Amino acid sequence: MAGESIPRLALKWVLIITIGRRPKWTLVRLGVLIVLTFLTYEFALLPIRVTGISMEPTYHNGSINVINRLSYLRKEPERGDVVGIKMAGEHVMLLKRVVGLPGEKVSFSHGVLLINDVAQNEPYLKFHCNWSGGERQLGSNEYFYVGDNRSMRREDHEMGAKDRSQIVGKVLLRGT
Repeated sequence: MAGESIPRLALKWVLIITIGRRPKWTLVRLGVLIVLTFLTYEFALLPIRVTGISMEPTYHNGSINVINRLSYLRKEPERGDVVGIKMAGEHVMLLKRVVGLPGEKVSFSHGVLLINDVAQNEPYLKFHCNWSGGERQLGSNEYFYVGDNRSMRREDHEMGAKDRSQIVGKVLLRGT
């Protein structure tokens, strides 16, 4: 090494840093990393892009978020969870907040969410809402979902009840 030129020595170290001293093992590690990354994104995590303003200001139009598909393997969705809901396969999904749980009666009165006729505290709401009506008794396996931007007209807002099987998972990361 004493007789090697500086550029040749630098190149040697760059190769050691990027490939390692044992290139065959580096290829094995790289293959394992690629397989684990594929399995993680294929079965555990699902990226989703928000389209629309129904979840403003919590989730912005165009932001990318990650849904954890494994989040509800051992527990059920809870009130306040932001979830991905399958609409037409896994390529058409809604990002919404769960507000009603199985067996509950959900309605709105002058912008206030009522669960079994009891007003709910929703600290994530930032815009005034004047929705009323829409009483819905949920089935034993249904969850009621709605967006955070309730300043929209009720007719323009996608909300309702979906079966538990249509809830893909919980939002893991909040994108920008």
